[in-house]
Amino acid sequence: MKRVKQRRRGKGKPVYRARSHRFKAEVNYKNYLDSEKSSSERGLIIDFIDDPARNCPLMLVKFKDSVSKLPAPLGLRVGDYIEQGASSKINPGNILPLVNIPEGTNIFNIERIPGDGGKMVRSAGESAKLISKDEKGIIIQLPSRKFKLFNPLCRASIGTIAGGGHKDKPFVKASKRKWAFRAKTGKWPKVRGTAMNPVDHPHGGGKGRGRKSLTVSRGAPPGAKVGSIAPRRTGRRSR
Repeated sequence: MKRVKQRRRGKGKPVYRARSHRFKAEVNYKNYLDSEKSSSERGLIIDFIDDPARNCPLMLVKFKDSVSKLPAPLGLRVGDYIEQGASSKINPGNILPLVNIPEGTNIFNIERIPGDGGKMVRSAGESAKLISKDEKGIIIQLPSRKFKLFNPLCRASIGTIAGGGHKDKPFVKASKRKWAFRAKTGKWPKVRGTAMNPVDHPHGGGKGRGRKSLTVSRGAPPGAKVGSIAPRRTGRRSR
């Protein structure tokens, strides 16, 4: 059986795994009791950290009884305060339920389900916009320009995530780019099947051309399902 890269990746060995032992922290909102939902809690930003798992900086926020790690918004620095709760002000970094955020406000780190800790809009330099509120829920325009309906009790942070200019910094040399990609995916660089040897891939050998047909059936198993999958036709079109 030929060693196709999809099969090797599916076994889950370290070569194709993300380097998760280097990740600094899991980023979630701090849970609060039902009695605290209508009030506001203040937290002090004590440090910023660089996490290989993310392209945005994280901030360490010290609350009264715990320390939380959250995506850092643009414009804050060490020594500033943020607030969490329904009665918080509409300032960068503050965390509020969507129902308490005015229309037209830029937000990030949005919960999909109330209490899940924040799942959406977490990349550097990104922000969503709260468009409107109605009986069905809160309508938000995501960075992809798509509109999505959210539960009014879902929480979000005010502002835009920091680190938006990280793509402007040049890598300078190839090894820097290699480790930047491998830190998150473990799947880079990607090599074409036609550039491999016949023992490594069905498309290998033959001066860059496959030695056998590239067409496979729709029901082919994963790993064998590479190339032209159930095509209607192959070859060049006649003029």
